[in-house]
Amino acid sequence: MKVAIGADHGGYKLKEEIKGLLTSMNISFEDFGCTCGDSVDYPDYALPVAEKVAAGEFDRGILVCGTGIGMSIAANKVPGIRCALVHDTFSARATREHNDSNVLALGERVIGPGLALDIVKIWLETEFQGGRHARRVEKIAAIEAKHAGVK
Repeated sequence: MKVAIGADHGGYKLKEEIKGLLTSMNISFEDFGCTCGDSVDYPDYALPVAEKVAAGEFDRGILVCGTGIGMSIAANKVPGIRCALVHDTFSARATREHNDSNVLALGERVIGPGLALDIVKIWLETEFQGGRHARRVEKIAAIEAKHAGVK
C-alpha cells in the first residue's frame, strides 16, 4: 500500500504522528506538506493528495486540518475521491467496508493523537466489502459523471 498524506497548519502535528504510525506499519507514504505550524490554506494540501489518489498513483490518502472539514470538502471536489471525515473507530471501519473511502480526513483540534492513530490503523487495515455496497459506490460515481464540468 502507498499512502499520500497532507495537512495544513492546524493538522501539522498530528500528520507527523501519523507518519510515525505508517513507518511502524511498513506502509510507504509521501508527505505533501505542510512542513510547519505557520498559517497556510488547506485546499493547497488537499488537492495534490486527492489528485494523486484519483490518478491511481497512491492507494489511499490521509488529510489533517483543525477540524477535518475543510480538507474533506476540498478533497471531495476531485472526481473519484470518496473522502470520509472520521472521528471514531466505528466510522473508520464502516467507511471502508461500506463506502470504499480512499481518503481519510481527521481534525487535530477535535480528537487526540491516540484515538487518531487508532482510527488510521483501522481505516488502513479494513477492506471494502463489495456486494450491495459496490452498487452504491457505483451510484456515487454516476452522480460525479452526471455533474462533470458543472460549476
